[in-house]
Amino acid sequence: MSKKLVAYFSASGVTAKVAKTLASAIDADLHEILPVQKYTSADLDWTNKKSRSSVEMNNKSFRPAIANQVENMEQYDVIYVGFPIWWYVAPTIINAFLESYNLEGKVIVPFATSGSSGMGGTNADLKDSCKGAELKEGRRFSSNARAEELKAWAEKI
Repeated sequence: MSKKLVAYFSASGVTAKVAKTLASAIDADLHEILPVQKYTSADLDWTNKKSRSSVEMNNKSFRPAIANQVENMEQYDVIYVGFPIWWYVAPTIINAFLESYNLEGKVIVPFATSGSSGMGGTNADLKDSCKGAELKEGRRFSSNARAEELKAWAEKI
């Protein structure tokens, strides 16, 4: 039986809700990816080209510092990685998280939350950050995704 982890970054709480529901539904451990510098609502203003999130997302090599680490990452076989969709891809903190570990032989399964945007170029942007791992096609969920829906999706992976 594989050991599963649900790791997530949530700027406003929406992704946290879905991640907690998923972890409970599939009996996985849960880890919140915390930035050293929390995002304020001004930082998240995508209409402001000088906001922190806009600046970060316009520089694909930028890696925000992460405040915490997963203990014993080597014990996990399958890692579900959750995040809000920013500019049709994962926020760069997700790249920073994935690049922090040896993912050789692991299965990485992205999932996202968004009001309307799809997964866009997420997998293409995450591929180089998942060296040695099998990166599965991700899926976007609404903020009110039910445990049954999440479990059925996870079982198909």
